[in-house]
Amino acid sequence: MIGVCPRAGLSGYFACSVKTQIPSMMLKNGSMILTIACLIGVAVGQEKVIDLVGDWRLTLDRNDAGQAEQWFIGDLPGSNAISLPGSLQSQGFGDDPGMDTPWIGDVRHSEWNKPKYAPYRTPDNFKMPFWLQPDKYYKGAAWYHKTVDIPADWQGKHIALTLERPHWETRVWVDSRSVGSDNSLSTAHSYDLSNLLSPGKHTLTISVDNRMIINVGPNSHSVSDHTQSNWNGIAGKLELKAQAAAWIDDVQVYPDLEKNAIKVVTRLSNRSGKTQSGQLIYDLRINGKSMGTRQTSKVMLTSDGTTRETWIEMKTPAQPWNEFNPTLYTLRTRLETASGVDEQTTRFGMREVGVDGTRVTINGTPVFFRGTLECCIFPKTGYPPTDVESWKRIVRICKAHGLNHIRFHSWCPPEAAFIAADELGFYYQVECASWANQGAEIGSGQPLDQWLYAEAERITRAYANHPSFVLMAYGNEPAGNHKEYLGKWCNYWKEKEPRALHTSGAGWPLIPESDFHLAPNPRIQQWGEGTQSVINSGSPQTEFDFSDFVSKHQDKPTISHEIGQWCVYPNFDEIKKYTGVLKPKNFEVFRDILEQKNMLDQAHDFLMASGKLQTLCYKADIEAALRTDGFGGFQLLDLHDFPGQGTALVGVLDPFWDSKPYVTPAEYHRFCGPVVPLARLPKRTFTSSETLTAQIDVSQFGPADLENATCTWTLLDRTGKAVKQGSLQKVALATGSLHTVGNIEIDLAKLPAPAAYSLEVSIENTDAVNDWDIWVYPD
Repeated sequence: MIGVCPRAGLSGYFACSVKTQIPSMMLKNGSMILTIACLIGVAVGQEKVIDLVGDWRLTLDRNDAGQAEQWFIGDLPGSNAISLPGSLQSQGFGDDPGMDTPWIGDVRHSEWNKPKYAPYRTPDNFKMPFWLQPDKYYKGAAWYHKTVDIPADWQGKHIALTLERPHWETRVWVDSRSVGSDNSLSTAHSYDLSNLLSPGKHTLTISVDNRMIINVGPNSHSVSDHTQSNWNGIAGKLELKAQAAAWIDDVQVYPDLEKNAIKVVTRLSNRSGKTQSGQLIYDLRINGKSMGTRQTSKVMLTSDGTTRETWIEMKTPAQPWNEFNPTLYTLRTRLETASGVDEQTTRFGMREVGVDGTRVTINGTPVFFRGTLECCIFPKTGYPPTDVESWKRIVRICKAHGLNHIRFHSWCPPEAAFIAADELGFYYQVECASWANQGAEIGSGQPLDQWLYAEAERITRAYANHPSFVLMAYGNEPAGNHKEYLGKWCNYWKEKEPRALHTSGAGWPLIPESDFHLAPNPRIQQWGEGTQSVINSGSPQTEFDFSDFVSKHQDKPTISHEIGQWCVYPNFDEIKKYTGVLKPKNFEVFRDILEQKNMLDQAHDFLMASGKLQTLCYKADIEAALRTDGFGGFQLLDLHDFPGQGTALVGVLDPFWDSKPYVTPAEYHRFCGPVVPLARLPKRTFTSSETLTAQIDVSQFGPADLENATCTWTLLDRTGKAVKQGSLQKVALATGSLHTVGNIEIDLAKLPAPAAYSLEVSIENTDAVNDWDIWVYPD
């Protein structure tokens, strides 16, 4: 095998023969083992990398025998070929799922077992849960095998192993020597192998255990079978990297717009065994171009390393980062010592998040969060992508629908997701991979209490430099002694990580220590309200808002929690799209029932009718939020379908982020965007002798103030012909606020009736336009 062998900053070639040696290992809770073989090396400066992507050997440890039998010594028993990165399930390993499968999550196929469904059960669908089902299921120990050949010039270097996204706990051995373990669900697992990898061949053993290592909550989307699936394996980057014996361990950048400067906190490490003097050099760039800002200082590294805090002033006025202007800066940090040279590149945005009354601000300007959830729904792979382009596609689709924000429900995305949002201008709410409910809780002294702090520490260190990292919560809807615990949590993280705003938990509790609230109450249909809700109890109108709620919580911003949840009929044409590891057996059950009722030919009509109604309900929910002066924003459940917990088809998009046939992104954007015209209609059904009256508002959170804005209105018939039209006086619409523009009155006496019409309101010289159906009947 031919590989690249970098030496002293240059790239050369070395020849290496592949010899498979299968070591073994066992975890008490079951694991996956990796033994690394001869791989390609790449160099950047004096940094050297051995890529571990490729073929491995695999053995499943069904009986937890590996550790007791010391599988990490010698050959793995009964091994098979497998490729990493990837999962066991995606390559056909595991068991066929059934009613006795040990799913993680709220098991709802008990509903399917009720007698009323007996006529529709078949041998094929009898054992199906009501969520996407994997072709294969495995929970427990799995072992992987390769060998690595360490080049001679790695002697004395700092050598780190990186596993970008394992699921879940990993343990590492070099040859037969234990290195340690990591149980993060949110960040890369990194191991220091410097003292164990001498030049020559070595066996690297990595154990991955996908059982419930810490009870984060069985419905947490970081672990549940409902969405990404409880997969076993490693996704993303797998590599060994060699650096100088004195190296840059971490760089954190803290923007300060008022000072037109950044504070840089640099952690330097040293394994040389002696104190070293050196030089630390910072070079600041914008959009890849040097700013002429180069700062150099002497540094002394003890054997324990050192931390250096440095202020760097901008040579020119900073360009703030936000959703409309995603300008990115690059800080190149270089450490020169007798041990060699080490470099690290850090991208960041000049972005500050704050609170002004009931509004969140970005760089001092109020922002309205128009968000959706992402519950780790990736049917093709069963786990999240780790490439930037996949995440850019998701962000672009969200922006096309008028959104500026994603909340990651009880999980945290990989690095690629943050890079995509940074470059496109998008805001994230990140959570610590926990939904501490349904058997889990916080504040009760369980291991989860300490794990959450450790996980948040890992998350902020890994991702907080990204300007898209704006909001942070412990996780979702907690149980236990959560108020006391989360009060301390918020105070701790507000002080430790000022680059983001912090709240208790998504949904609850609403506590004074939070920077902002995530409240389930501001919505047009409360849980259990039935026909008593504002959308069901009276005639159609568009005047209601959430001002009563805001008036009771004027201490801080409120973002509504999981609004919507309006369901639509299944789209059976979607079934053929599931070509990956997860299959829509639930859809097959629903289709079979409809066919047995002799109504399968009406399935598309059911989809379109329910979809049009769903869209109108989301429009009503979103506009109520936009009409509320001082409101912080909303988080939908969901822009795309949530296939778990009994099948919740709540999206106008399917789980692949593809549009359904009843609404386009452009149509959705009319009532959900940075600038949205709004009409407060006391009623929407009229007789010919009445006059239509409406107050016209504008939710203005666009990139700049609109001076001398003119709002026009048009009454259209069903052919699109204008039957009445007019305009309101010019007004100034400052960004970051809700504005009342004026009132309109339309005499309906001479209009044909009965007939349906559309009231359309737009802002001249912009793409902002919105509309509402009305109906006119004879007296």
